[in-house]
Amino acid sequence: MKTVFKIATLALVLATPAWANDLASDQAITYEYDGTFDDATFAVEDAIVSKGLVIDYRSHTGEMLERTKADVGSEVTIFDAADVFLFCSAVVSRQVMEADPGNIVHCPYSIYVADREGKVTIGFRDYPDGPMQAVEDLLTEIVEEATSF
Repeated sequence: MKTVFKIATLALVLATPAWANDLASDQAITYEYDGTFDDATFAVEDAIVSKGLVIDYRSHTGEMLERTKADVGSEVTIFDAADVFLFCSAVVSRQVMEADPGNIVHCPYSIYVADREGKVTIGFRDYPDGPMQAVEDLLTEIVEEATSF
């Protein structure tokens, strides 16, 4: 039973997006974007693709939260808009997983774009020290490219 609880707890933690605790959380590295949400999502998508990476999925998280808020008994609008881009890098993934196969837990990687009351933020999870720094470096490069216009 203890193992089942640990697995369920781990699954819940892993399923929680990096930005869920708060955009200013120490669990995420964030960048303010001086522009619109649409411009920011375009810039992030372009920066990911310019690295030769393929976006596996674009989650329209803000739309989902807004669409379902009444269903879960809430009246709170969390984001004016929020999307999460999921993708991987064969090169970086191989590097970090050869160092520690347990690093599979961090794949795919994600970058979010969120608009809260006209403030657009781009960010990603703060990864653990060690081999995962390679992923954090890649995500930093992508976001810095997206925010340097």
